[in-house]
Amino acid sequence: MEIAEKLRELTKGRKWAVFMTICGVLGLLLIMISSLLPENAPDKKKTAEMNSKTDAVRYCDDTERRLENFLADIEGAGEVRVYLTVGSDERYVYATEGRYSRGDSKTEEEERYVIVGGGGEKNALIETIRTPEITGAVVACQGGESAQVRESVYKAVSAALDIPTSRIFVTKLR
Repeated sequence: MEIAEKLRELTKGRKWAVFMTICGVLGLLLIMISSLLPENAPDKKKTAEMNSKTDAVRYCDDTERRLENFLADIEGAGEVRVYLTVGSDERYVYATEGRYSRGDSKTEEEERYVIVGGGGEKNALIETIRTPEITGAVVACQGGESAQVRESVYKAVSAALDIPTSRIFVTKLR
């Protein structure tokens, strides 16, 4: 009963207006204080960029390992180490839809990204994810002093990675 009596007292006269003003000011102060506190949730964009970079590094490491295993099977190559250079990270290709109309005097073409998602979050539809582009390779192998082994390694790396031999360097492993 005491709470009900205090509420009745507050509603009488100017006390009610003072009470509401104090509540409003306290609410504004809480909002201002909360905006000064750091956010705990990581930014989605930064997280996606970090995942993309780690995916590119993982792809490069996996390709290096597979290429080392393959090149070690070349006669005379012996132990092999491979280092790859990457020109670009993973790239996303987004789905588009187009409209094409042709009239008597003009032709119109319109292309838009396909958007998916419900609620407040909408994203472009990813059609394909392109792997990082490998731009060069360095191969060190025990048989690297032999011209025949170097030639075989050049051809194998060029064919496997689809890069010209001018972007490949083969040397003897110490």
